[in-house]
Amino acid sequence: MRECRAAVITEHNKPLTIQRVPIPDLDPGALLVRITASTLCGTDIHRWHGPLGGGDTLPIITGHEPCGIVEEINGKRTDILGNPVKPGDRIVWSYVACGSCYYCSVAVQPCICPDRASWGHNRADQFPFLLGSVSEYMYVPPPCLIIKVPDNVTSASAAASACAYRTIMHGFDRLGAVKAHETILIQGSGPLGSFAAAVAKDHGAKQVMMIGAPAPRLEVAKRMGADLVLNLDDEPDAKKRRQWARDHTGGRGADVVIQVANNAAVPEGLTMLRGGGRYLHIGAGGKGMIPVEAMPQQMDFLHVRSAEPRHWLQAIDFLSTRKDRFPFEDMISASYKLEEVNEAMAAMESYKVVKAVIEFAY
Repeated sequence: MRECRAAVITEHNKPLTIQRVPIPDLDPGALLVRITASTLCGTDIHRWHGPLGGGDTLPIITGHEPCGIVEEINGKRTDILGNPVKPGDRIVWSYVACGSCYYCSVAVQPCICPDRASWGHNRADQFPFLLGSVSEYMYVPPPCLIIKVPDNVTSASAAASACAYRTIMHGFDRLGAVKAHETILIQGSGPLGSFAAAVAKDHGAKQVMMIGAPAPRLEVAKRMGADLVLNLDDEPDAKKRRQWARDHTGGRGADVVIQVANNAAVPEGLTMLRGGGRYLHIGAGGKGMIPVEAMPQQMDFLHVRSAEPRHWLQAIDFLSTRKDRFPFEDMISASYKLEEVNEAMAAMESYKVVKAVIEFAY
């Protein structure tokens, strides 16, 4: 059986090891993709520390943000737009929902399909083995929808579109129209926050504000469209942060607050939202208690989990068509080789980088 190298979590909180993992035979309609870049995400850090949820067990190949070149196809495939897919195409691809449960077929909410499949938490010693992106190759299951990557989008940015960026596209899809007089306040200055700043500006927001840390991430956010930033390291007092938000919004609070930090930020974020505003909750992890009686009147509370296939396409198109307006490559702040995966994970964990990428040279 053929093999390739991959970064495998064999024990929580222990260094990842580079192992040789089988390359499986392809089911009809499946693809084998040679990975060119895999960006890392906070979720990779959570899974590294464990324990995994949903009954997942070790060993796993880490990573769920891949971009790669089609190596093999078992049969004929088309992309999300109906164009033929062939070996040599550079692609990203969607997660898989069952398509037939209540959430898929009636509610049309495939992101909460109970049988939905994603990457980066599947056993590396069971077929199809290669369902993590920090690997020389990945197996693409037949139901995945495929999005071709334009030549003017780097593999690193395309990989980031497979998680952070497409989730932001889903969020703005649910948020609806952004009006020209509206202020959007973003909680969190990681990749989600910076990309949200760019999309907010592109959608016509009058003012984009951000609260986050550390300072280098906020500098990237300013280049990505944030007009005003507040460093959490400089202002630890939540009451003063709330006052800062009010001072820059006519005393009302923001028209829209987007939370891309973690659950613990939600209670504070609600104090920065005006009555009748919209709160978009994306960042997961941590815990937060919301006092219902303190919630703004007539507000809309929107929650987003992951994305639908069209959001992968929207993210790739945004990267391609707004490349001259926003410095997307500034968010990819450090590149590592496969053998340096532990350094990359440590850099992500310590917030030394906005986004780390594992790049593969062949």
